[in-house]
Amino acid sequence: MISYPDYLPVPIQDGYDLNPVSPLLRTNLANGRARQRRRFTSVPTMANVRFRMRSGEAQLFERFFQDNLSDGAAWFDMPLKTPVGIKRYKARFTDIYSGPTLEEGIYWLFTAPMELFERPLIDSEWAEFPEFVLYSDIIDMAANREWPIA
Repeated sequence: MISYPDYLPVPIQDGYDLNPVSPLLRTNLANGRARQRRRFTSVPTMANVRFRMRSGEAQLFERFFQDNLSDGAAWFDMPLKTPVGIKRYKARFTDIYSGPTLEEGIYWLFTAPMELFERPLIDSEWAEFPEFVLYSDIIDMAANREWPIA
């Protein structure tokens, strides 16, 4: 698996969106009602992402896109922030990026459509303990701010 380089910035977290592909198959019936069922369980998620890079990073990103990802056709893993948190996801670009667009005179902005191999979900075991999921931000703050490092 190709890894997104550590020396390149990850997508800007502000403003990117995640859109899961519908797993439903819907059939309209003659009586006006409809029947629907789940077609598949592995659901890809489409994402529109933006990258903000300095000149050198932009140069390396475009070379990585062309050479390592075969102009975006290859799957790779990269860190992304989702409701589950920041973790590595299997992804690929679904088209060429837009840009680079000069921003503030020193940054280059790229936008690109991506596909995540699967929908970012918590493990099913965590659904059995909803209080841990609902209050995970409080637990995280307590563990990282209040408890001393041993």
